[in-house]
Amino acid sequence: QVQLVESGGGLVQAGDSLRLSCAASGRTFSNYAMGWFRQAPGKERDFVAAISSSGSRTYNADSVKGRFTISRDNAKNTVYLQMNSLKPEDTAVYYCAAVQSYFSNVYYYRRSEYAYWGQGTQVTVSS
Repeated sequence: QVQLVESGGGLVQAGDSLRLSCAASGRTFSNYAMGWFRQAPGKERDFVAAISSSGSRTYNADSVKGRFTISRDNAKNTVYLQMNSLKPEDTAVYYCAAVQSYFSNVYYYRRSEYAYWGQGTQVTVSS
């Protein structure tokens, strides 16, 4: 089992920045590829960003390219999502997720591929 706890959400204005953190425990963090997803009210949970277990490869959804950056610190068992130039349409509950990966340079972007999920953190962007 892997336990994931997100933090760093909040209420900000359009154009501001936030950094989300996701702390993992329970298993060897460096064996897991990580991802961030988000869910707005009345909508499905959508992919935001992914990172391979080594951190060597990342992938972002088109909607956040150039604004969001995913990173990880395997020594701290933590994955981050740096969000810049926030827009009202970024308002959602943000979830981190983990999947055991036997390949250090592979990322995953399908929700169904992830086995473990955090409880989410709310991000609200006002116009």
